[in-house]
Amino acid sequence: QVQLVESGGGLVQAGGSLRLSCAASGRTFSSYGTGWFRQAPGKEREFVAAISWSGGNLYYADSVKGRFTISRDNAKNTVYLQMNSLKPEDTAIYYCAARTSGSYYYIGAYAYWGQGTQVTVSS
Repeated sequence: QVQLVESGGGLVQAGGSLRLSCAASGRTFSSYGTGWFRQAPGKEREFVAAISWSGGNLYYADSVKGRFTISRDNAKNTVYLQMNSLKPEDTAIYYCAARTSGSYYYIGAYAYWGQGTQVTVSS
């Protein structure tokens, strides 16, 4: 069992930056690939970025490639999402999730989810 808690969301102007954190409990967290998803009002939850358990493989949605960076510190049981050059369309609730099997891009591959953190980008 893995419990995930996101933090770092907030209100930022377009062009600004935020760093999200996903803190995990559970001794086996370092063995899970981890992803970030987001859900805007009235839209489905979508993939943002993911990182393998070792940190050696990174995956990004085209919409955030070059602006967002995912990383992890297994010693701290934490995964980060550095978000730069934010746009109003990045406004959403951001969720982290631990992957158990399947494609990193597929929401069904993730069995454990945090409660989410709100990111709002003003124009």
